[in-house]
Amino acid sequence: MAAVRRKRRAKWIWGGEAAAVQPEGRANPHQTLATANNRVGLTRLLDELRTAHRARYESDDDLYVGLQLTHSGRFSRPTAAGPQPRIAYHHPVLDRRLGIAADDDAPVLSDEEIARLIDAYVTAADLAQGAGFDFVDVKSCHGYLMHEFLGAHTRPGPYGGDFDGRTRLLTTVIGRIRDACPDLDVAVRLSAFDTVPYETAMTQAGERSGRPADYRDALPYVYGFGVDPADPLRMDLSEPVRLVERLHALGVVAVNVSCGSPYYNPHIQRPAIFPPSDGYPPPEDPLVGVCRQIRAARDLKRAVPAMVMAGTGYTYLQDYLPHVAQAVVREGWIDAVGLGRMVLSYPHLPADTLDRGAMQRKSICRTFSDCTTAPRNGMLSGCFPLDDYYKSLPEAESLKQLKQARDTAL
Repeated sequence: MAAVRRKRRAKWIWGGEAAAVQPEGRANPHQTLATANNRVGLTRLLDELRTAHRARYESDDDLYVGLQLTHSGRFSRPTAAGPQPRIAYHHPVLDRRLGIAADDDAPVLSDEEIARLIDAYVTAADLAQGAGFDFVDVKSCHGYLMHEFLGAHTRPGPYGGDFDGRTRLLTTVIGRIRDACPDLDVAVRLSAFDTVPYETAMTQAGERSGRPADYRDALPYVYGFGVDPADPLRMDLSEPVRLVERLHALGVVAVNVSCGSPYYNPHIQRPAIFPPSDGYPPPEDPLVGVCRQIRAARDLKRAVPAMVMAGTGYTYLQDYLPHVAQAVVREGWIDAVGLGRMVLSYPHLPADTLDRGAMQRKSICRTFSDCTTAPRNGMLSGCFPLDDYYKSLPEAESLKQLKQARDTAL
């Protein structure tokens, strides 16, 4: 993710999304690893980024580049054999979706395994520092393991239950990294609010749309972070504010505010008109989702003004993205606006906007969701509709067939 700054190009690269700190924590078999056997790969990744920046902009002296560290947790799929979930606690809706029995504790990480996981994060951070990254992002969003622990109300022991317990894994990892790598900055990408999992359903007009899964038996809802237990369709930012305050006290340099999960409520996290192959048609105008994220980020920034924050969820604005980005930064609602999907199709958008005052309309992401559908089906991620490189790959035809099947189903 690249953040738009007042200089004439993106200089804050929230990059390397995302490097798994353990092989079993990958979301797909092709995911980058931040482990000792990939030391050379991490160095090459950063070198290629800096080389490309110098080739276009002459210097990379003012780049600020991070490596995102993650464990996919419930959504781990490290081999072609299929899902191999590791979870923080049993979730009545998501367990059913993944076929995890309520009395099966095998996927639940033990405290001993968590201790090894913490060590793996520290090792990964040390590797990132050795490769030359300026910061690491301890990824705590989108339903992945670190995010799931924030909602582990029902987990017994030191890593669940009350607010201190549920945030202990994240704060311990951050503290250990800062102790081991004092010259390395630490950031956090945070799902500041969530909602219940969604599923595909029929509307009264006979059309398919997304709707909340049945959660009535799960009230009060103790299976999320940043949600109202009495009405989990509503956000509650009281705990996220407390967490951001704590992160600031721990020396975290920035928080990237995101929300929800692309696996179980993608319209919340990634507003788009075209769903991924395993998604559902949006149940609301995607602009509603954009506004929801902007307002949540604004409220967090107002509550913790000392924390540097980057906002996300702007890609659906398309041609109007730079105008809204300029407005929210100017008004102090957020410090920077991040570009995620947009940079896959149009990495030069910040430079074109700031240098030329115009964009190349044919390169603007139209939220086709191919960049999600592809990796969910074992292919590499990229902008297949707009990037000539991806268009020429054999995966492009396979992806086209997958989309046709999706459209038929929808």
